[in-house]
Amino acid sequence: QVQLVESGGGLVQAGGSLNLSCAASIGIFTINSLGWYPQPPGKQRELVASIISGGSTNYADSVKDRFTISRDNAKNTVYLQMNSLKPEDTAVYFCNVDIFSYVDDKPYNYWGQGTQVTVSS
Repeated sequence: QVQLVESGGGLVQAGGSLNLSCAASIGIFTINSLGWYPQPPGKQRELVASIISGGSTNYADSVKDRFTISRDNAKNTVYLQMNSLKPEDTAVYFCNVDIFSYVDDKPYNYWGQGTQVTVSS
């Protein structure tokens, strides 16, 4: 019932920009928060940007002032606008959502399939 689909990745030169999208199909559930987790080759996933239900955002120091997370509530879609990209930003970017289930009154967490971002020097 819950499905996340990321898109917008690609190959860009250093200093370029990309805009990632994550479309969430969540049925009757309510979204509490959304986040973006890049995973470089051979490394662990790491949260770089998140947005909560009230609209408050948080960023890792490595992307602050370069990346912007936003959401379209009507479309249940979260975006990551990435500017001034660096080679170290190269990774598979995963979308993650925290939802609340009214069926069992509990929170749940889901991941998308990821989208590849490659930044060349």
